[in-house]
Amino acid sequence: MDHFADRLRAAPQSRLQRGAAAEALALARQLARWAQAVEEPGTEPREMPDAGMFAVADQILVAAHDVALVLRSDDEVAEAVRLVEEARERAGV
Repeated sequence: MDHFADRLRAAPQSRLQRGAAAEALALARQLARWAQAVEEPGTEPREMPDAGMFAVADQILVAAHDVALVLRSDDEVAEAVRLVEEARERAGV
């Protein structure tokens, strides 16, 4: 996750605008929903706001750290890693 965030911070604005920022925000929202579902089962998840393309690196780090705190098994860790890698590839960074 740190590597993905660093790559987003170093990416040119044009790459962020072409979809990297949107992909990162989608990942951050997905991870945040996962953490909320574990921490507050049965409640409606809150959506992480779009804080702009220059904030998405920080947003994915916050969401990743939140979800890391609630992971319960090696399978869940592997799933989280898979989600991050797939998002990074789609983002092209």
